[in-house]
Amino acid sequence: MQGVEAKQLFGAKPDGSGQTPAPFGSYSKGCVAGGEQLAETGPTWQAMRLSRNRNWGHPETISYIKDLSAKAAQQPGWQGLYIGDISQPRGGPMLSGHRSHQMGLDVDIWMLPPNRLTLSAAVRESISSISMRRERGAFVNSSWTKQHHEVLKAAASDPRVARIFVFPGAKVQMCNEEKGDRKWLRKIRPWWGHHYHFHVRLACPKGAQGCVNQDSPPAGDGCNDAEKWVQDILFPPPPDPNAPKPKPRRELTMMDLPGQCVDVLQSP
Repeated sequence: MQGVEAKQLFGAKPDGSGQTPAPFGSYSKGCVAGGEQLAETGPTWQAMRLSRNRNWGHPETISYIKDLSAKAAQQPGWQGLYIGDISQPRGGPMLSGHRSHQMGLDVDIWMLPPNRLTLSAAVRESISSISMRRERGAFVNSSWTKQHHEVLKAAASDPRVARIFVFPGAKVQMCNEEKGDRKWLRKIRPWWGHHYHFHVRLACPKGAQGCVNQDSPPAGDGCNDAEKWVQDILFPPPPDPNAPKPKPRRELTMMDLPGQCVDVLQSP
């Protein structure tokens, strides 16, 4: 196990550990004990890209997905939600893609409104979500609807949620559209990409001793910050000639993860 990339070890596990559910570490350096698998199809959701085996998460995350999908199904034209990556069966670094999603507390939710929940496994591999962005993410495009606003509002209004990542133009659009309670907007944070899906991050569950929360978002609704992102997209500042070159990212080993992750990996 020593010296082996952690993603190879966690990526090889086909199912969750037989332990009491618990997230360990942080969103980008962690694992999850007792992970629960989201059913491939439910009354108001379908899990996508089943071949990746990433429809696993902490039970709180699975419960959240079921609750949010039921709310989404109340929106005109939405049968529920198409669910992208949650975590690998035992969390940990993924074989490809994300650096986060390691504690079973992150979930990607497709922007594509589900008009049916009878997609075959083969179709779920080939179908794509739809992009919502225009002008490299400065604005939403014509696919954006009031329903997207309402689904994201419901997603952010749940007290279990720490933050939601979405492209800057969507945040600004929601800031402009929201005429009522704006408290939920604080949890919507602009981030690169995130125009085919939005990324929900749950806070550490109560009593989860080994789980490290991300710092809370800054006070306020965050709308001015999102507007600055948009201005920087439209009018990019000149590059800093003195900026240090980014260092190549090192792959995580088990030494980088909390000690409990060895037990998670070795548990039956």
